[in-house]
Amino acid sequence: MKKYISKFHYLTQDLPNRSHAEQAQIACEAGANWVQYRCISKSDEEMIAELHEIAAICDDWGATLILSNHYHLLDKVDAQGVHIEDLNADYAAIREAITDEKTLGASAANVEGLQRIHNSGVVDYCGYGPFAHTTTKANDKPLLGYDGYRALQHQQIDMPVIAVGGIQLNDVELLMQTGVYGIAVSSAVNLSADPAGMVKEIYRKIY
Repeated sequence: MKKYISKFHYLTQDLPNRSHAEQAQIACEAGANWVQYRCISKSDEEMIAELHEIAAICDDWGATLILSNHYHLLDKVDAQGVHIEDLNADYAAIREAITDEKTLGASAANVEGLQRIHNSGVVDYCGYGPFAHTTTKANDKPLLGYDGYRALQHQQIDMPVIAVGGIQLNDVELLMQTGVYGIAVSSAVNLSADPAGMVKEIYRKIY
């Protein structure tokens, strides 16, 4: 089943001054149509409560809601899919668990990982990175830079590849010129002085 995959993936993050729900509200109001809930600080019960709130926001604005990693929560909340960050995950087992109704995204840090995801035949899109240095998550993988995405033109990858990791506004246009399908951002929006304005600016550069 072919799924809709946005070209602009907005990710929430743990912030001291703004809840995930508040982040989602700001992003959706500004035009984001794909929200990935990425929380690493809460229990399942806390996340479920927050996800009910975020799902309602996404529903109001017609946005797709994706969970980071916690696919065991998919049957408890109204989300459209999950993104798996574990580079060694068993994608076939996860697909079986979530059924073909849900969108499945996965992360890769090199061409071999990307090919493994592609060859699994069960993943709908790949988040490929890091593009540049990022403090959102611990990373010990080589930075891909623009050349890392241009190199994909020589690979037989028939799936949407989303550039991710340390992407700032000034990078978006050049990244899209490499032939990558789309862009994922977190800190560029969430740590901006004007998050809503930043969503609009990035959206304009992608589309």
